[in-house]
Amino acid sequence: MRNELDFAPLYRSSIGFDRVFNLLNNAQRLQAIDAWPPYDIVKTGEDDYRIQMAVAGFAEADLEITQERNVLLVKGQKNEAKDGEYLHRGIAGRTFERRFELADHVRVENASLMNGILSIALKREVPEAMKPRKIAIGDGFSQQAPLQIDAERQVA
Repeated sequence: MRNELDFAPLYRSSIGFDRVFNLLNNAQRLQAIDAWPPYDIVKTGEDDYRIQMAVAGFAEADLEITQERNVLLVKGQKNEAKDGEYLHRGIAGRTFERRFELADHVRVENASLMNGILSIALKREVPEAMKPRKIAIGDGFSQQAPLQIDAERQVA
């Protein structure tokens, strides 16, 4: 039994969060989650993250990492040479595509492959204009002269 959340009250009282609500709605609708390849998401600092993905048997040339807007896409496609007839195949080498939704201002810093683990370092960089800033409190409103109507334009 699935319980679906109703985000309608949030739409009425918030502005600009449509993308977040859509992400939450889409996450609720996911039926089958493909758990391969397994991965971890680690927060390594205040604004630093790392995705670690187990891609045993894949070489750097078999992997492709792309970031388009707020989506990080990791693809793996292995070009296998036929070494013989497999009696048992326990090492998964199938093609995969894994998508990660990224928050605004998150970018990929680098990626590395070591011992079958693909590590992707991410950093959130909030622009200066969006960071909190202190507003000075003045000692009153500016002393502007009140607006006056030209005598010629006054209606009698």
